[in-house]
Amino acid sequence: MKIFSIVLLLFASAPFFSIYHQEKEQVNPAILTGADQVSEYLPLLKNKRVGMLVNITSIIGDKLSVDSLLSLGVDIKLIFGPEHGFRANASNGAKVDDEIDPETGIPIISLYGKKRRPSREDMDKIDIMIFDIADVGCRFYTTINTLAEVMTACAEFNKEMILLDRPNPNGYVDGPILDMNFKSGIGKFPIPITHGMTLGEFGGMLNGEKWLEDGAQCKLKVIPVKNYKHGMNYQMPVNPSPNLNTQQSVILYPSLCLFEGTIVSQGRGTHMPFTVLGAPALKGSYDFTFTPMSIPGMSESPLHMGNKCYGLDLREYDISSYRQEGKINIGWMMEMYQAYPEKEMFFDRSFSRQMGNIDFLAGTAEFKEQIMQGKSEKEIRDSWEPGLSNYKKMRQKYLLYP
Repeated sequence: MKIFSIVLLLFASAPFFSIYHQEKEQVNPAILTGADQVSEYLPLLKNKRVGMLVNITSIIGDKLSVDSLLSLGVDIKLIFGPEHGFRANASNGAKVDDEIDPETGIPIISLYGKKRRPSREDMDKIDIMIFDIADVGCRFYTTINTLAEVMTACAEFNKEMILLDRPNPNGYVDGPILDMNFKSGIGKFPIPITHGMTLGEFGGMLNGEKWLEDGAQCKLKVIPVKNYKHGMNYQMPVNPSPNLNTQQSVILYPSLCLFEGTIVSQGRGTHMPFTVLGAPALKGSYDFTFTPMSIPGMSESPLHMGNKCYGLDLREYDISSYRQEGKINIGWMMEMYQAYPEKEMFFDRSFSRQMGNIDFLAGTAEFKEQIMQGKSEKEIRDSWEPGLSNYKKMRQKYLLYP
């Protein structure tokens, strides 16, 4: 298969000419993701059998990167799919099976089903791996775990990884550092709730801190984002998962996902997940209501299904405050615990199989105790030190952007 004439193929395509035009001629150039900069990595794929770890957020312009690179003659042998699947048609936490992509005919290997890491058989079919997924910058969002697993496989089987970097919409650093006694699928590394890094930067940290299995080192090449710096207001062009279906939900997610360790619904089972909070027992404390229902592809059996929940409507909350203050909101947790009439049920998982464990979400057993004891926000935040400051200092070594 002929990948190149690079120049002819690249510039004959209107989307890529537009990218080139932006890059060269704009006075105030727009953000260019790693994927958008095709000319930077296309030569590296010449005569290579390519594997791609991608999902619905993996786009070049407005087209899936798999489709774009296939049109340029890239020999894509395997697609690896993370949580929610390659085309984002699986619910949160649902197992995803291997399949053949109906659009391209390329085999899709699920890394969120029977295995979390490419096998030797998989890796024998490729020469190089492309990792291209948007992340939301949060410890309990599983993309960083997938990155670590794939980097470990690349190290083990001596394959190079090209990581096409993308901006982090939650670029601030906040929250308690994970106590490794609570290491799990929603927290594998000693980092805060919002880690303040792009995946390209986090990949450097995984190598540099020897956090890959057995201290493995992956041969990693990052194609960095152009015209980007931390703290920018970045609007995600594609919703990253079925339950993060608005920019509002993406920005609220680090604060509201903590409620998965409580009896309070975060709106799963509605079309406004991670923008509302509520529970049936809060009737009388709040006027706003919503009723979770089964929604295929989003939440089939949500908490409080079929029951009216009373709580907070955060769809109009000013999310710019996160960028300005650089803090997750723990005030809502403090408020709702105080308002809940049966406090012994608030964190008790035995009352509901849908609830998570707050200790694993927060990354520490202290947080739950502090909420129950009525500690002030300052007291809670003070307990995150010196771990948070030490992490910020360590993070500086791996930053690619100012």
